[in-house]
Amino acid sequence: MSCPPADLKKKSDELLFKWWTYLKSPEFEPFVEFAVCLSSFSDFLQNLGLSGLHQLAHQLEQKVLTLFDEVDRHQMSVDALNDLCNQIESLGSRITQFIDSNTRPMAQRRETQDTAPARSLNSTQRVWFIGNSASSWRALMTQLAYFGIQAEPHPWKEVPCKAEEPSILLLDTHDMALATACEHIKALRTRFAASKLLVYTQQAAFNSVKAMLRAGCDFCFAAATPQSTILARIIELCSNEEEPPYRVLVVEDSLTASKSIQRTLKQSGIESFAVANPAEVLNGLRQFQPDLVLMDMYMPDCTGVEATRIIRQHAEFLSTPVVYLSGDGDMALQVDALRLGGDHFLTKPFNPVLLNAVVKSKIERYRALRHSMENDGLTGLFNHRTIKEKLNAVIDEASTSGKQITVAMIDIDKFKAVNDSYGHSTGDQEIRSLAWLLKQRLRKTDLVGRYGGEEFLVILPNSDFNQAFEILNRIRADFSRIRHTFEERGFTSTFSAGVSHFPSTRNAETLINEADQMLYDAKLGGRNCVLTRG
Repeated sequence: MSCPPADLKKKSDELLFKWWTYLKSPEFEPFVEFAVCLSSFSDFLQNLGLSGLHQLAHQLEQKVLTLFDEVDRHQMSVDALNDLCNQIESLGSRITQFIDSNTRPMAQRRETQDTAPARSLNSTQRVWFIGNSASSWRALMTQLAYFGIQAEPHPWKEVPCKAEEPSILLLDTHDMALATACEHIKALRTRFAASKLLVYTQQAAFNSVKAMLRAGCDFCFAAATPQSTILARIIELCSNEEEPPYRVLVVEDSLTASKSIQRTLKQSGIESFAVANPAEVLNGLRQFQPDLVLMDMYMPDCTGVEATRIIRQHAEFLSTPVVYLSGDGDMALQVDALRLGGDHFLTKPFNPVLLNAVVKSKIERYRALRHSMENDGLTGLFNHRTIKEKLNAVIDEASTSGKQITVAMIDIDKFKAVNDSYGHSTGDQEIRSLAWLLKQRLRKTDLVGRYGGEEFLVILPNSDFNQAFEILNRIRADFSRIRHTFEERGFTSTFSAGVSHFPSTRNAETLINEADQMLYDAKLGGRNCVLTRG
């Protein structure tokens, strides 16, 4: 994911300001403000994929959290204070170094004649394969190129000293002793502040993997891992998909408490909406569409448990997490509240860092559950039911706005022959390859789902036949050049597509049927083409 240098600097400056505020007034409240800001900054770095910086921030966060009780009693030792200052200074220096190295003119960084300054961090997706057997990775590097990812092989003794940070480093340590591999990982982690470090290793035992993770790598692949699995992980890590901000509905009758909760959530980049009257909770859920509800336990004329039981009467909100907030520490009450539809219980006054951590963890699980329900397991695209629901929603919006929509049905040509000749696992890999290509090459506003088998349904809002043809035909040409591997052999494949149009066709079923008919005509016409009525 890209990040403007100014955004990273702003976040870093905010953290330093919170720290200096605490140093000027070493009380508990300023320390809490710093801890919340640090937690938010750590999440920010993780979401951007700045792995090395995130590891440093996370280590600092862990240190800060262990000092909460000590600071609460205003007894932080001089040694602890100096240790924190050193860690903060080290993190700040690494951030400054990273920003400087990624915002210099391209001529300085690439030693070319291009003098335009970089507009964002990690704007180019590049992978370095570091190892002494580059030939064994050649097929994988070729595959990555089809998906717009630049791959470069470098022997261990010839890792470039001055170069832009790649998005990913894949370290081939299969012929190394564990201690040597860990030394290399530590050295590269110290040098590369943003890159993800993936390790390919024979050392797959629990303690060996633990040692390499401690050294600074992000993920370990056992030497027997198929290259298709490694390819999938690299493409996933290079994805530019941005997850929307977390959203929380706050149900709290106290305006002061509500504002305090919302301020805490905002510091971690969480959007919130508050209702004071529990009778408005259903309207709040429908209008705000939150990922989680923070529910006060005691409100006039209605308890939090009663409000949650009403929420659970509605099928669309059955899985929405509810976290209770209460000043009552009664264990029996908490157990009863959880049994009657709640998901977690926090007592007031709440620790803001813990509040944000609970909220984020619950939302992550909720979104993961929702993703598994809405998306196809093989490709990660929308499943059949969801993509049809999305099409109906897009048609409803277009009916109001007057915008055009094109719909395409895509089918891989002669797919049965691939399964018969190379096996179903190779067929699955071919389906995944097309899915990855569609996700990469379609516009952010476009929607794509696996309609069934080797068929895909693509929705292109605000586009006409000509625009749809240009987009899909370019993807078709790119897909036909991908060389799929099977053992020592390889093969290429193609797809055909049929396109329909709204408003000339008025409803979802007819749009799909017309696109399907055009697909059928494309197959009869010789395959490997995009057919429209335009």
